[in-house]
Amino acid sequence: MIPFRYNLRSLLVRRRTTGATAAGVGLVSFVLASTMMLSEGVQKNLSSSGEPDAAIVLRKSADNEFSSSILITQTATVGTLAGVRDVDRKPLVSSELVVSATMNKANGHRGNVQLRGISENTLGVRDKVQLVEGRLPTPGSNEAMIGERIRGRFAGLDLGGVINLRKERDLRVVGVFRLGAAYDSEVWADIELLRAAFGREGLVSSLYVRLQSPESFASFESAMANDRRLGLQAVPERDYFAKQTEGTGKFVAALGSLVTFLFGTGAMIGAMITMFAAVATRQREIGTLRALGFSQVNVLFAFLLESTLVTLVGGSLGALLAVPMRFVKLSVMQLGSYTEAVLVFQPTPRILITALVCAAIMGILGGFLPAVRAALVSPVSAMRG
Repeated sequence: MIPFRYNLRSLLVRRRTTGATAAGVGLVSFVLASTMMLSEGVQKNLSSSGEPDAAIVLRKSADNEFSSSILITQTATVGTLAGVRDVDRKPLVSSELVVSATMNKANGHRGNVQLRGISENTLGVRDKVQLVEGRLPTPGSNEAMIGERIRGRFAGLDLGGVINLRKERDLRVVGVFRLGAAYDSEVWADIELLRAAFGREGLVSSLYVRLQSPESFASFESAMANDRRLGLQAVPERDYFAKQTEGTGKFVAALGSLVTFLFGTGAMIGAMITMFAAVATRQREIGTLRALGFSQVNVLFAFLLESTLVTLVGGSLGALLAVPMRFVKLSVMQLGSYTEAVLVFQPTPRILITALVCAAIMGILGGFLPAVRAALVSPVSAMRG
């Protein structure tokens, strides 16, 4: 076995080419890790939003709250169905209106923001709402509260800011809340005010229902399906958000895979060129090693080890540089609603290990042919040259 210090010395002697190769692999690892973190953020922060004992009721054939419309008079009927939880004989059902408004971003561009109209009992039904700053809006007023992730990303979306709606109706932001990533990119305001501003009198987009337990959903869904007059469908809240974010998650994963493949191919070619150059300039060294009794397998392993060491160093740096991405917030357009959601990168040990494994694979693949070339060098011809 060729001593390990020989490989280290060789890498230090060729520090420039070694550094360039490691930097290329580091960039690939950074892109790969960041993409996986974003995909993990989509899955964890959005798909896991919601309570296990909550259901969202939509009109049949509607696949999201934007395309759903329910008569407000149906709210009372839904509250009487089996499985619905009640407090003091008041069913925990919240009628909500979901619309979008085009607003100016902080960077001067335009984007769509999701607005949710809430009623007086909404905050009682959604009992996990946390007030981060300010106060709750007064029911029936023109006051609103905003999710913490969208704060400051659009003009007026900050504490004390003013949101200009249609028909000269303005909303004043009095609070910032946290509920879960799916909701933390929304603006919540009085449902009657939004109905008047967007021409949705007598209608709601969805009903938010708290059930007696997660197991009660089956009886609730069955009771709703048996009442054909309703024409409604129920979806567990977590399943609803998992479906809504499925397209975004797939898009992020596909784009990341494509970029990583292209960058990775370039990095492997770079590693291969570097190692071929190393073999060409170290013919005498290789011949000396063979003359000293080291076998072709020893030489092959030594050059593969060098290549893998370079890519592992680069991969480690790239993965570590990707960790601070957890503090970066990224706005993406949700497919289906065309409104913006603010996502965060979610680093995990699995992602960092995957980036290192991919770096090692790049080193092995990129260094294999040069290692074979080194192993086939004839010791006699190498010493003569």
